Amino acid sequence: MTSGKKLGEFETRPGLTYATHDSVALAGDLYLPKGAGPFPVIVAVHGGGWVQGARGALQYWGAHLAARGYAVFSISYRLAKANQKTFPHAVQDVLAAIQFVRGNAKQFNLAPDRIGLFGHSAGGNLSALAALAGAKFAGGYPSDPHAKESTDVKVLCGVYGVYDVAEMWQKYNLQSPKQNNIEWFVGASLPENRQLYFDASPISYATTANNKVAVHLSVGTEDDLVDRKANTDAFTLALKQAGFFVRGTVLQGAPHYWGSDPIDEPNSFSGFLAPRLVRFLAEKL
Repeated sequence: MTSGKKLGEFETRPGLTYATHDSVALAGDLYLPKGAGPFPVIVAVHGGGWVQGARGALQYWGAHLAARGYAVFSISYRLAKANQKTFPHAVQDVLAAIQFVRGNAKQFNLAPDRIGLFGHSAGGNLSALAALAGAKFAGGYPSDPHAKESTDVKVLCGVYGVYDVAEMWQKYNLQSPKQNNIEWFVGASLPENRQLYFDASPISYATTANNKVAVHLSVGTEDDLVDRKANTDAFTLALKQAGFFVRGTVLQGAPHYWGSDPIDEPNSFSGFLAPRLVRFLAEKL
């Protein structure tokens, strides 16, 4: 499961404030390999339907990847509430995290030209928006300490992500119309503002102009929340049509929500994905 990488020591630096947006201090946990470096770094974005979740959910991935020479910065971002949207605010939080690790590359022994994104579910949506439409959403917080740093990344790794929020709105509207998380996230219903849903959907940015980003998408065959065909499969096809380098891992029998499971747990879906993801990172990051 090491994909040729020797396991090494790493340290954890929890609770690093990477930005303060609209009086909200935003923090991340840095899993930092020890050694010569500089190390490639992955900004990790948790899931939770845009309304909940915590950066600690990705602790196993932080440790697993750091032991294999990849720094991981697992971040918190602003969560949506009723009448308190977080689009594009949460995307801008992710972009600020990218700028933070790039701006502090020397201090943390990181490679500023080798930055990637890794997001689960709603975090997959935010990561994909940051990776493919960073220029569109950047510049919202010019007073950030590292606001002048580039938001470019080399790779995007999405795990059962939401790449078509209009389709997801329809599903939420059928299953839980009293709390449509997508509606909370973007601040309007689909019939009220279809343009907003286009802007918040990563598939909208699967264009030839953006195809320098290498992409790995993983999803389970039994996902009971996010429709695989309408999201991962459709996004994969759009990326391929636009000339992206795309690889995928399909996990037989996997539902939603497994991404935070221990990687070394017997028959873990995360354990199945891990060596495949590391191979992708070894090639593209």
